[in-house]
Amino acid sequence: MSTTQLPACDADTLTLYGETFQSRFLLGTALYTSPAVMRDAIHASRCDIVTLGLRRQNPNDGGGDAFWQYIRDCGCRLLPNTAGCKTVKEAVTLAEMSREMFETPWIKLEVVGDDYNLQPDPFGLIEAARELINQGFKVLPYCTDDLMVGQRLLDVGCEVLMPWGSPIGTGQGLLNRYNLRTLRDRLPNTPLIVDAGLGAPSQAAEAMEMGFDGILLNTAVAKAHRPPLMAEAFADAIDAGRKAFHAGLMEKRQTASPSTPTIGQPFWHQ
Repeated sequence: MSTTQLPACDADTLTLYGETFQSRFLLGTALYTSPAVMRDAIHASRCDIVTLGLRRQNPNDGGGDAFWQYIRDCGCRLLPNTAGCKTVKEAVTLAEMSREMFETPWIKLEVVGDDYNLQPDPFGLIEAARELINQGFKVLPYCTDDLMVGQRLLDVGCEVLMPWGSPIGTGQGLLNRYNLRTLRDRLPNTPLIVDAGLGAPSQAAEAMEMGFDGILLNTAVAKAHRPPLMAEAFADAIDAGRKAFHAGLMEKRQTASPSTPTIGQPFWHQ
């Protein structure tokens, strides 16, 4: 059985900033072929939290009425994001606008440092997080799997970390398992949600088997041939991975070990 310490969110529910959620699946709302497909995917995912970007959809913009109506009616916690922001000022300004437009202090904080792989800028991210926390925001920072960056984000007041599995939209899965396990082991009382880079339900299950508290993704569902069915597959995988983590995974061995012992068993001869 694994000796990994159980994280803070070790019950069936997920608690973030004092609010409890039944699902550990957070789903993005971009890239769907239509608002109806997005709605069906959200329903199939059984998620309680959906992310959305002010730069993509503004509820005060008539062109986004259908999209916003589906989002508002889904019954999920809204998690606006600062996707596309490259500076602290941009991220803070967009977060302030999102709080006014969507009437929520929750924000998924993104500060892009590199256009090639959309890697977060750790320095800008920490600075922006500090400013937003001081303004009363509930900040969920999208960060890399670097332990010290995660620790600094906690130091400025973040209560949740969302490390990437791999760069956004790549579908590469968990590229640095050592760093991810280090985060989980060293921050046992911090909710950790793997955000970005997952392309298959099996990858989500693996992250949950490692003890992570949730999964946030978008592209793998939105770009599937049948997004609602893929959303359901991810939801099932997340649940299965969580159950496996609590059950205790068997340790890997170098030699075979028979599942049926021979001692004390009868041998039949012809």
